[in-house]
Amino acid sequence: MFKSLSTSLIAHGILAVITGIIALAWPSVTVLALVILFAVYAFIAAGLQAARAFSSRKAGPVLGHLLLGLVDLAAGVIALAWPGPTALVLVLIVGVWAITAGLVEFSAAFASGEPAGTRAVLILGGLVTIAFGVVLCARPGIGAITLALLFGLFNLIAGIWMLAQGIELRRTGKTLQQAHSPHQEKMAA
Repeated sequence: MFKSLSTSLIAHGILAVITGIIALAWPSVTVLALVILFAVYAFIAAGLQAARAFSSRKAGPVLGHLLLGLVDLAAGVIALAWPGPTALVLVLIVGVWAITAGLVEFSAAFASGEPAGTRAVLILGGLVTIAFGVVLCARPGIGAITLALLFGLFNLIAGIWMLAQGIELRRTGKTLQQAHSPHQEKMAA
């Protein structure tokens, strides 16, 4: 168990570090990759909607699923044809999401029964999240590059942490295995 989990953490850590370095070195490429990933998602969603349409027995769901499939297909084509505006729209969506999440987090601080420390953390976290969303909405062009850089920094930090945890887990497994072996020999005798 220790070896498979530690190997998984180490492999995931290496992948995250590589992804983080690439995102930090080429943030514009990272933004473009996000747009392409969105387009691929839209194309897959279009195919799934078409499959659902043709597996339906009634005309109403067929038409609805075909229309949704066409919308998904159009979104994918638009994303590939105009990646710059698509990136800006995606940043605006993240900005609105951050503002909404921050407001919810801020209001959660005033729920009954929350201790003062928890309230302070929720208020601070909510305000920071709201500020992040406002900055993204106010400057979406800079926000796209900033998101790519934050993504890279997060992956770099998380990857290093996963590598350290995987190595430590592997060492712990070896230590436990060595400590367990002499004990089994005494029990067998």
